[in-house]
Amino acid sequence: MEQTRFAYKRILLKLSGEALMGDGDYGIDPGVIRRIAAEIHELAQNGLQIGVVIGGGNIFRGAGLAQGGMERVTADQMGMLATVINSLAMQDAVEKFGTPCRVMSALKINQVCEDYIRRRAVRHLEKGRVALFAAGTGNPFFTTDSAASLRAIEIGADIMLKATKVDGVYDADPVKHPDAKRYDTLNYDEAINRKLAVMDATALVLCRDHGMPLRVFNLQTPGNLSRIVAGENIGTLVE
Repeated sequence: MEQTRFAYKRILLKLSGEALMGDGDYGIDPGVIRRIAAEIHELAQNGLQIGVVIGGGNIFRGAGLAQGGMERVTADQMGMLATVINSLAMQDAVEKFGTPCRVMSALKINQVCEDYIRRRAVRHLEKGRVALFAAGTGNPFFTTDSAASLRAIEIGADIMLKATKVDGVYDADPVKHPDAKRYDTLNYDEAINRKLAVMDATALVLCRDHGMPLRVFNLQTPGNLSRIVAGENIGTLVE
C-alpha cells in the first residue's frame, strides 16, 4: 500500500481491552495482539501516522470494581494501570515487526514508559513512530473513550477509529435484536440524543465540539483497518 493511497495522514485508533482477549475470558491473546500489531506495522511502514489508545477491560474495569464496593478513585486508578499493561504488550508486538513504538502515560511511571507530552507525541508521529497513549486521561471518572477523543484532538488526527466487535453502530443491540438497523452515517447530536452505544457522552461531545470525525468498525475482520485508511466506507461514520 502506497502512502498516496491513504485517505488520512494521521489517525487515532481506539481499541478496547476486550479486543485483546480473543476467545479468552480475560488477559491478552498473543495471536490477536500479533495480528493487530501486524496491521499497525504495515500501515506505519507505508507512512501513516498512528496514535493508539487501548482500554483495560480485559484486566480491570474501574467502573465494575467500583460497583463491587471498591472506592471509585482507587478502582479507576487500577483501570488506568491496566491500560499501561496493554500498551506495553502492544508496543512489544509492534516492535517485533520492526516499527518503533513509544508508550506515553498520563500517569508518571518513568521506569516503564514516557510521560505524555503533546508536543513530544506529535514529534514521535512525525518521525514514523507509533504512539501508544496509556493511563487514560490520568484522572478518575473518565473513560478511555474520552481519553481517545481527547488525544485525537490534541495530536490533530484526521479521524478517530473505534475498533469494536460489531460492524458499526446499530439502533439496538444486534446480538439481542437480529432485526436491528445499522447506520452508515450519523451525526453526533443523533448519537447523543438517541443514546446509541457509540461512546460515552463526554467522548461524543468532545468529538462533536472539535469537529473530529469518528468511524466505528469491526476489528475482528482482518484487513478492515487497512481498507478504512484507504478510503473504503466500512462501518459507521459519525461526524
